[in-house]
Amino acid sequence: MRWALVKVALAVTAMVVVAFAVPLGLVVKELARDRAYSNAERQAATIGPVLAITTDRTQLERAVASAETGPGGRIGVHVPASGHDGKPAEIGSRRAAQADVADAAKLGRASISPVRGGSSLLQPTAVASGIAVVEVFVPDAALTKGVATSWLVLAGVGLALVIGSVAVADRLGTRMVRPAKRLAGAAHDLGTGKLGVRVPEDGPKELRSAASAFNAMADQVVQLLANERELAADLSHRLRTPLTVLRLNAASLGDTSAAEQTRAAVEQLEREVDQIIRTAREQKAPTRQAAAAAGCDAAEVIRERMDFWSALAEDEGRTVRVAGADRPVRVPVARPELAAALDAMLGNVFRHTPEGTAFAVDVHNAEDAVIVLVSDAGDGIDDPDAALRRGHGGGGAGSTGLGLDIVRRLAESTGGDVRIGRSVLGGTEVRVWLALDDRRARTGSRRGHRLRRTLGVRRRRTARTGS
Repeated sequence: MRWALVKVALAVTAMVVVAFAVPLGLVVKELARDRAYSNAERQAATIGPVLAITTDRTQLERAVASAETGPGGRIGVHVPASGHDGKPAEIGSRRAAQADVADAAKLGRASISPVRGGSSLLQPTAVASGIAVVEVFVPDAALTKGVATSWLVLAGVGLALVIGSVAVADRLGTRMVRPAKRLAGAAHDLGTGKLGVRVPEDGPKELRSAASAFNAMADQVVQLLANERELAADLSHRLRTPLTVLRLNAASLGDTSAAEQTRAAVEQLEREVDQIIRTAREQKAPTRQAAAAAGCDAAEVIRERMDFWSALAEDEGRTVRVAGADRPVRVPVARPELAAALDAMLGNVFRHTPEGTAFAVDVHNAEDAVIVLVSDAGDGIDDPDAALRRGHGGGGAGSTGLGLDIVRRLAESTGGDVRIGRSVLGGTEVRVWLALDDRRARTGSRRGHRLRRTLGVRRRRTARTGS
């Protein structure tokens, strides 16, 4: 593509240069010719006033000598004979043929006669004895003076235009080819198993669309592989129970050869199941790491899950508010894990608050962290720390601990944490802090404290506004 653009620019610019430079070069040559003959006409015009006054040879020779502006011997004067016994006078140099001089005198207008080494301008002038002719020699060098320099300048300008157009086409081609190369490299890396590779969505519109489609495909591949590994591990674990029953039954068969064969077959089957489980776990970890490295759009996941839960909220008469999910918010966690954490928090709201209780989901994008808040207008919980330590639904009435272990592990995988407190709606608020940089999250706790204070001020302002 890059070389094709260069060739197109080279061909178009070359045609434009030829179309303009050739006619312009011919015009320059013609201008030089006209300039040379104009100078010759001016030299001949200086002799005309003298001829109108006198045809004396001495006076004419003096006039010819004073009219010479270049090398001598370029001007000649042909004076016709005067009286019956007079003879024609030839003053200065003569190069034109006698017939050409006679024709010029007869026609009475200036003419050009080709001579050796150039041409002669013949300018007739009326005198007392007839028609005198002033001859001015114009050498070939004067006809082409400055033409070669002008042509060299035109050639240089044309070459500069060609080089400039090729350079611009090369830069444009690079701008188009670089995203395409990145896309091809990312596709190759994805084919070799690097599931975390993604392509920046830049360049021309078409390549941005291709990059977006590639990233979406890569996310789908990661999700499909994760689902496959999860399914393999789950199915393998499910085989444990019937295998245990078979092993117990085989142990009660006695010491016969058939019983030994049955026990051996059960042990071999258990080993195969263990191998399947280990393989699924070994392949599942890199898949999760790749999915986390790729990240996801938290706002998109929140909108998707709220579309799911809003139908149940409408049936139970709950008021729902979502804030901050109208713009992309990138987080370094896998999409399925974030969706599972949201489902766990929203499921707690529906399980542990009465019907008609309002709830809200807010997302805040800070410099080094993303905060997800799930608030409700229920009764709250008495011991938030115990709910987080439990991480299951073993608490009493109003506890929101069920499923919070999933949320806690998700936040801690990024270097963040989970806090439970009192919401502006009057009930429980689950705050999930997802760090955007794990290293900064461990060393930059001061930023986290500032972010918590900012959220506290926002919640107090919201409470005052609502009251």
